[in-house]
Amino acid sequence: MTTLDAGTIAEDRVAVASNWRLVWWRFRRHHLAMLSAVLLIGLYVVVLVPDFFATQDPERTDARQAFIPVQMVHLFDDGKLAPWVPAIAGKRNPVTLRMEWTTDKQRKVPIRFFAPGHRWRVLGLFETNLHLIAPADPTQRIFLLGSDRLGRDQWSRIMHGTQTSMTVGLVAVALSVILGVVLGGISGYVGGKTDQVIQRVIELLQSVPTIPIWLALSAALPRDWTPTEIFFAITVILSLVGWTTLGREVRGRFLALREEDFVLAARLAGCSQMRIILRHMVPTFLSHIIATSSLAIPVMIINETSLSFLGLGIRPPAISWGVLLQEAQNIQTLALAPWLLIPGLVVIVAVLAFNLVGDGLRDAADPYSQ
Repeated sequence: MTTLDAGTIAEDRVAVASNWRLVWWRFRRHHLAMLSAVLLIGLYVVVLVPDFFATQDPERTDARQAFIPVQMVHLFDDGKLAPWVPAIAGKRNPVTLRMEWTTDKQRKVPIRFFAPGHRWRVLGLFETNLHLIAPADPTQRIFLLGSDRLGRDQWSRIMHGTQTSMTVGLVAVALSVILGVVLGGISGYVGGKTDQVIQRVIELLQSVPTIPIWLALSAALPRDWTPTEIFFAITVILSLVGWTTLGREVRGRFLALREEDFVLAARLAGCSQMRIILRHMVPTFLSHIIATSSLAIPVMIINETSLSFLGLGIRPPAISWGVLLQEAQNIQTLALAPWLLIPGLVVIVAVLAFNLVGDGLRDAADPYSQ
């Protein structure tokens, strides 16, 4: 096949390809975005089954094992594939009387992959005891990322915190998109007094600093609410504040689209206003909405983490990245256990991955990009 024939075939493929296929082809060329997308898929697998990745019950406490350092996983032992972690050796400080822990690489604790451990329920449907990593001796505990002041396993708590923080961001953005598309669409399509009212509400929400709004609404939540109720309340608060930018973007697009021929044809055919908005106008810039949403998710994650860090968001005994970072507020604690800052690194990695995927989607959705 000649180069000319190959070019002709490629042009024919592009000519008949759907918009979504063109977006996928452009997105595939963004290697950092593809790598970030794989990372996010891995994080959402953790969201579905955090107990599978956890090594023990995240609420299991033992003050005698507080501030145990990180036990690094070693895959090989004497040149053979035999995963292990170094044992922990403790010695009481004669001055402060505090137990000080160190890792002893001369003593090895064997671990196994896909091994039995504590029992948990898969998506609430059935029980199992299978875990990705577990000690070969079920009576032993391992701390892959150390332990906190109550002797709770940091690795297991980060796995469960991932479920909460990543879900809050996704659900809050989903609600924001619904509010932005519906209210922005009504504002741009209907116009008149309806447009004026919606735009004044948007201006009011955008003129007030967001942090005081979060603090006020979060502080107004009853202290006796369960963690589940607090979770949904924080999600609603974040979505009520975060829909305004998308609402204005949708309004601007609808002002340009409402006089197009296909909209007039749908109106003459007797379609309702909501059907025209959702079935005819929104799909014309759906790729832009997806790209905007992917860039909004990390903002929601940071907002939830900030509120939980301040004690106004998700509250213990629920676990989120912000709740875990509360343990790192004390300077003395950080000096003794710097690994308590690891949830902050997880937040940075997740937010960076979302931003890279959002940039890739935004570039791929641009019809004028090369």
